[in-house]
Amino acid sequence: MALPLPSIASLNSPLFAQTLSVVREYLPSPVPMLGTIDRNIPVPLKQLAAEAPLNRIFAQAIDDGEFDDFEGRRIRLEVNGGQPGITIGFWAGRLRVIDGPGEATIRGSLTAFKKLAERNLDPDQLFFQRKLVIEGDTELGLALKNLLDSVEWRFHLRYLLMR
Repeated sequence: MALPLPSIASLNSPLFAQTLSVVREYLPSPVPMLGTIDRNIPVPLKQLAAEAPLNRIFAQAIDDGEFDDFEGRRIRLEVNGGQPGITIGFWAGRLRVIDGPGEATIRGSLTAFKKLAERNLDPDQLFFQRKLVIEGDTELGLALKNLLDSVEWRFHLRYLLMR
């Protein structure tokens, strides 16, 4: 017997919000599990899963030349804890997922990255509150932060989960 999926309207209900709150409070952090999964997924699968969506989200900015200063550069995004993450580079007009370290690393909690992606909080606030931290080539990390802040893009996690 197949269970029906919840409607989008029910995702905005108080009951759903309370349920999420309880789940967040009592379930263990997913970060160690994500770290294990991250270490066992080959880079080609990560590329397949991440490159097309990243290039779609930032298509207009790429076409406008906003990423040209990042040509040949590598930035790593890591989650606190188990250190799962992804290294992203920009070559030949495309964002690419690559293996290895980045010249700069932006590290933070899953919640901080979600807030950054959904633009629920100003990126400067996330950095000033130390919810996101830049290590390595800080100039490169700040340039990316400023680019993300200036580019018009929208990322809705609920939309991606419902697709």
